[in-house]
Amino acid sequence: MRKKWLWLAGSVSAAIAAVAGWLVVLPPELLRVGDGYAAKIVCSNVFIAGRDANAVLANDVQAPGHPLLRLVRISVDENRKTVTARMFGFAAPGHAIYREGLGCTNVTQGEFAAFPGNRQLRRRAPQSDDAKPWPDGSGTTVNPAVQTLLTDTQLAGPGMRAIVVVKDGKIVAESYGEGFNSATPLLGWSMTKSVTAALIGLRIRDGQMALDRTELLPQWRNDPRSQIKLADLMAMQSGLQFNEDYGDVTDVTRMLYLEGDMASFSASKPLEAKPGERFSYSSGTTTILSRLWMDTFDSVREALTFPRAALFRPLGMTSAVLEPDAHGTFVGSSYMYATARDWARFGLFLLQNGSWNGEQLLPQDFVAFMRTPTKASSGRYGAGQVWTKFGSDGGPPLPEDAYWLQGHDGQSVMLVPSLGLAVVRLGLTPSRAGYDVRVLEAKIIEAVH
Repeated sequence: MRKKWLWLAGSVSAAIAAVAGWLVVLPPELLRVGDGYAAKIVCSNVFIAGRDANAVLANDVQAPGHPLLRLVRISVDENRKTVTARMFGFAAPGHAIYREGLGCTNVTQGEFAAFPGNRQLRRRAPQSDDAKPWPDGSGTTVNPAVQTLLTDTQLAGPGMRAIVVVKDGKIVAESYGEGFNSATPLLGWSMTKSVTAALIGLRIRDGQMALDRTELLPQWRNDPRSQIKLADLMAMQSGLQFNEDYGDVTDVTRMLYLEGDMASFSASKPLEAKPGERFSYSSGTTTILSRLWMDTFDSVREALTFPRAALFRPLGMTSAVLEPDAHGTFVGSSYMYATARDWARFGLFLLQNGSWNGEQLLPQDFVAFMRTPTKASSGRYGAGQVWTKFGSDGGPPLPEDAYWLQGHDGQSVMLVPSLGLAVVRLGLTPSRAGYDVRVLEAKIIEAVH
C-alpha cells in the first residue's frame, strides 16, 4: 500500500510539474493576453497617473475582467519603470515599459531584457493656474443646478471617476470619484479614435493626406485592398475583416496584447466586403490610420512629437499622452491618457469646429465631415471616427446635432454644437452594469436651457 501511495504521489507531482512546465514554455494565448493586459494597465496607471499598483490590479484589472485575471500577480520595478505580470505568479509573463512622454508599451521578453530604449519625449509637466479661467487656466464658473446633478450617484453611475460639463467655453460643473481629481490622467480607450481623426485632419491641412486617396499601403498594391480609400477607413467601412469582440483571444485582443506591430497585423486582414459598403467597427482600422499619418513624416521622431506639437500644446492639453506599440506606431484606437479637463479641452476644440484662440487648426469643414452620419452605419456612426447615435434605441430624447466620443467601460464625451455643450464622463463602468449615460446628459441639457 505504501508503494502504491508513493507511486500515486509521484505521478501527481510529475503531472503538476508537466503542467507547470507547459505553462512556462508554451502558455495558452489567453493567458498571454491576460498578462499583457494586466502589465499594460498597471504600468500606465502607475507611471502616468501616479496610482498604486496593487489598487490598479485589484480594481481596474481583476474586479471587472475575465475570472482568470484574478490569478495574475505583478511586479513593478520603480527604477527601470517596468511592470511584469504573471499568471499564477509564474506563467505567461507579460511585460510593459514606460518611457517619458510616450507612456507604456507592451514588449516581448527580449525587448524587455534590452530595455531601456532611447525613445523618450520630453514634455512640459501638467500645470494649473487657478487665477485664469478655463480653458487657459483652471478657474471655473459653477452652475449650481448642474453641479447638483453630478452629486446624484445614480445619474453619475457606478465606477464614475470624473465628470466635467462645459457650456459656452466654460466649465460649469465637475465631480470626481474617490481617489481621483482634476489632475488625474484617465484612459479614454476608444475615445482616442476621435483624436486620431483630428491628427489626420491636421495632416490633410498640411497637404500630406487626402480623403479620396487609394493604394494606401505597399502590401495592398496589386490587391483588391488597394481600392480602400482613406475616407473608408475613417468611416469604419473599409471592408477589412476584424473581430472586435472582447473577453477572449480575438483580433482586437491579439492586436493589443500579442502583436508588436499592430498596424501591420490589422492591415494583413483580407477583405470581407467591398470597400465603402459595410460598416464594421474596428480598432484595427484606426491603428492603420495611425500608421498612415505617421508615415507622412520623414523621421520617426517627427511623427512621435507631432501630436504634442500640433494638437496638445496649442490646446493646453499638458496631461495628454498617446502611447505607441513596440513598433513605434501610436495605438490611436485605444491608448490616450488625459485628465478629464483635457478631454474637455479636446471636446471644446471640436465644438469650435477645430479652431482655438481664433486660429483655425483643422480644415474649416473637417469637424462637420467627422460628424456626418454615414449610410453604411445606418446613421449611427460619423464619417470621421465619432458616434452620431449612442447606445440602444429608447433612451431619453437628445438634440439632433448631438454626437459622441465613446470608449470601453463607460468613457464618453457628448458634444452638442447648438448648445455649446460638452459633457465628459469617465469611469470604470462595464456594460453589464446597465448604466446609460444619456440619462445624465438629458438632465444636464434640461438644466442648462
